Amino acid sequence: IRVNRCQKKKLLDIFNATVYRDEKKVFDQLSLSIKCGESAVIIGPNGAGKSSLLKLLSREIYPISKEGSFVKILGKQLPTLWDLRKKIGLISSDLQAIFVPDISGLGVVVSGLHNSIGLFSHQEITDSELKRGKKILEYLGIQDLANCRYRQMSTGQQRICLLGRALIHNPDHLILDEPTSGLDVRATHQYLKIIRELLCSGKTILLATHHINEIPPEIERVILIKEGKIFDDDKKEILFTDDKISEFFNIQLKISCSNGYYQVCPVKI
Repeated sequence: IRVNRCQKKKLLDIFNATVYRDEKKVFDQLSLSIKCGESAVIIGPNGAGKSSLLKLLSREIYPISKEGSFVKILGKQLPTLWDLRKKIGLISSDLQAIFVPDISGLGVVVSGLHNSIGLFSHQEITDSELKRGKKILEYLGIQDLANCRYRQMSTGQQRICLLGRALIHNPDHLILDEPTSGLDVRATHQYLKIIRELLCSGKTILLATHHINEIPPEIERVILIKEGKIFDDDKKEILFTDDKISEFFNIQLKISCSNGYYQVCPVKI
């Protein structure tokens, strides 16, 4: 997969932003900057604001408009959704849950070219689009799912097909919101293997998770979010210490590293 870098731009540039989801204030005076070409993992407990941060990036939610505050995506405060979808691929549990159940695996991938949650009668699907979809399935090693119905797939198979949907535009950036949620051990390792290959190919990946043990070794930057605030932001080797992680999760923990993967265990009492 060809990768285009935009090293001089910022993928995300947030300054002093206040954000609500429904009636709840998720962020207050949030500031954060992520460069293009810089992969990062966003870690936090459930309800910390990880998904909300990614929804800001995908423009599913918006900040309060106020002077001296902004959220810029690829250098623009008001990028078009079509432009974003060509440059940023998104995979989330929310998307997985609302997808049309009777669509084929190939259809899931091709739907990415139409920014839809299925393929419908009013859409004109070309031979060229189908060919592109088949190439993505082959790249991911799931060509056997081409004719399989979405509702008949396992959670892991659905997730990989949605990854193919995100990749069909060949975006420079991928947003993964809790990508291994609901997957068993084997499916998790298969999925992470693909993510590592994409990272090595030069894709920028933003990964939101609360599973430290599933962070690919290739991702160096860690953003810790707690109660809607940036708790800390630095390299793994600086943040992944017993004291820092224990303070962050408010429980005594011990952290270790093996083959580039970090593991967290409770301290025996």
